[in-house]
Amino acid sequence: MAIANEQLQAHRFLDEMQRDSYFPAHLVQKGQQILIRLCETIEARRPDSLDALYALTHAATDEFNALAGEFEDNDSEIETAARENIGADFRAIAAAYGFQADSEELIATRDW
Repeated sequence: MAIANEQLQAHRFLDEMQRDSYFPAHLVQKGQQILIRLCETIEARRPDSLDALYALTHAATDEFNALAGEFEDNDSEIETAARENIGADFRAIAAAYGFQADSEELIATRDW
């Protein structure tokens, strides 16, 4: 399934991380896939409330939690710049689907 939302079709997920050699490209790609799957899930399930959206974003955040260990295994980490880039993409996704979501709540389950 491809992203149907035109705004997000043109969005470059994790763009800042992609341009920084500190972050292994193959792991940035895994992160991009997490965000793409989040978009696809939102489009398939069509959450009708912020709580329903947060359930989906928390699941995606948990995937990033698992990915954090892979970054560490590759002499990298999800640090400040990465957290900001990931958080900005979560906000962009929520806004593109018409939600005025709390930035911190979108990624409330993060441990990075």
